[in-house]
Amino acid sequence: ELEHEEHVDHEEEEDEEEEEEEEDEEIQDIFETLEEELDELEHEEHEEYEEEEEEEEEEEEEEEDEKIHEILEDLEEELDEFEHKEHVGHEEEEEEEEEIHEIFEELEEELDELEHEEHEEYEEEEEEEEEEEEEEEDEKIHEILEDLEEELDELEHEE
Repeated sequence: ELEHEEHVDHEEEEDEEEEEEEEDEEIQDIFETLEEELDELEHEEHEEYEEEEEEEEEEEEEEEDEKIHEILEDLEEELDEFEHKEHVGHEEEEEEEEEIHEIFEELEEELDELEHEEHEEYEEEEEEEEEEEEEEEDEKIHEILEDLEEELDELEHEE
């Protein structure tokens, strides 16, 4: 009977060891699955960020193109007015040429300022978006880590 009991005890111990190994494998599988999901999430977020960035760049380019088009239309109008006034007289023509030259310089300065301001705004927006995305990613990672800790605690408690 003792031998039988020892044999049964030995088998129970082996069964418990097998169960513990299976639980360890399950825990490892859970961690691997969570890591894969986290990688997928990060990849999706990166793709979304790139798409948003491209859309914003396209919108900014369109706005810049519109402003440049408006400036060119203004320049054409100024040129038309100048050509019309060209026939008025030589002295007036010289004055108008100077005025147009000044207007062109002012327009170029305004255009340079506009481009500079747009570039600064774009950089600020880009930095803000990157900070927001980093915060969101950090929050998600923190949540995943908390979930993992809770699951690990539960598994350890069960063991």
